Amino acid sequence: MMGILNVTPDSFSDGGEHADHASAVAHARAMVEAGASIIDVGGESTRPGAAPVSLEEELARTVEVVRALAAEGICVSIDTRHAEVARACVEAGASIINDVSGFRDPAMVELAASCDAGCVIMHMQGEPATMQDAPAYDDVVAEVKQYLADQAAMLEAAGVAPERICIDPGPGFGKTPSQTMELMRNFHEFARLGYPSMCAVSRKRYIGEAYGIPEARDRDAASATEALMACELGASVVRAHNVEATVQALKDLRPYVFIALGSNVALVAEPGEETEGKIANLQQAITGLCSIPDTQIIDISRFYESEPAYYEDQDTFVNAMVLARTGVPPMELLKYLHAIENSLGRVREIENGPRTLDLDIVDYQMYAASCDELVLPHPRATERDFVVKPLLELAPRHVLADGMPVTEEGAVYGEAHAI
Repeated sequence: MMGILNVTPDSFSDGGEHADHASAVAHARAMVEAGASIIDVGGESTRPGAAPVSLEEELARTVEVVRALAAEGICVSIDTRHAEVARACVEAGASIINDVSGFRDPAMVELAASCDAGCVIMHMQGEPATMQDAPAYDDVVAEVKQYLADQAAMLEAAGVAPERICIDPGPGFGKTPSQTMELMRNFHEFARLGYPSMCAVSRKRYIGEAYGIPEARDRDAASATEALMACELGASVVRAHNVEATVQALKDLRPYVFIALGSNVALVAEPGEETEGKIANLQQAITGLCSIPDTQIIDISRFYESEPAYYEDQDTFVNAMVLARTGVPPMELLKYLHAIENSLGRVREIENGPRTLDLDIVDYQMYAASCDELVLPHPRATERDFVVKPLLELAPRHVLADGMPVTEEGAVYGEAHAI
């Protein structure tokens, strides 16, 4: 949870409220007390149409506030697009550089490589003064995703460790409300890049249009709702004005679960179309998953054709991975999965043998447990190529609930290839 601390006279919803040192520090403490783990200090408004601020003015607004908060042990982020400001604030104790210009400035890249601060890469089309004039995209999700991937790769090439990088699609920055809505409803696409991702939608214009709330200061409850949806889609950092309301909303965040799907017995298939029949089985299973109570599918991998593992005297498999959010406990979820398997005529005569459908819980957030019916995470997950490849497609650099990282190097059974 990142609390917004604008030490500016002209920010779009709270300009002037915390412009003096004492009120800024007091508000930061209040946000920490409400649940913020990070305080994001900004000394230049980047609202649409905002005029640039001199470096001297931005430094005067931010450095001493950063220094005071860092001295109290608070994790501080500096929200700036100027390397000189970022450097001064890092030297004053800031732990994160939140660059709304996405590290386009070589001097900012040089700073990032020379320190150990976290780096938030944000996408913005144009500059604050002009970004809302006529934002245009052929495919806003694909273009923003590619930009963030390229900038992250650039930082890594400059020597910034990937675990120091966070990405932010920049809702409202050079995007119309409808373009921003499209980004936020497809937030799982940014999670596929494998970096922590930030949801920074607090009080944004698209929320006002979507929920019919004209005044920015009245959008806190709707902003919290949008933050919850983004977190269910994979956001790992939330930037908010109203920390208390957002923390309360995020209490409804459901655990994620990875469910592996496999089939090598086609129920209905013409000769030569067995693969299509196996895919049809998986598609029916996905339909069944949609009917599980309090469960939402977030993302689905491509289909993979794989060699049989362990029991090798059988036909090839088609596999996939589903990422879902669920409020159903693991053992109850397993019963639903067995019911879906049975609905497609699952036969369990040979261990690891032929089957119309196999559904396995691979990983369930925060659960590392073992009993006769279920072991979590799945004990063979990381050795199975047909599990590892589709999982890493959805969640690169994923670490299982027991702390085991998922890597392709360890997958030695059931070689898989995307169809």
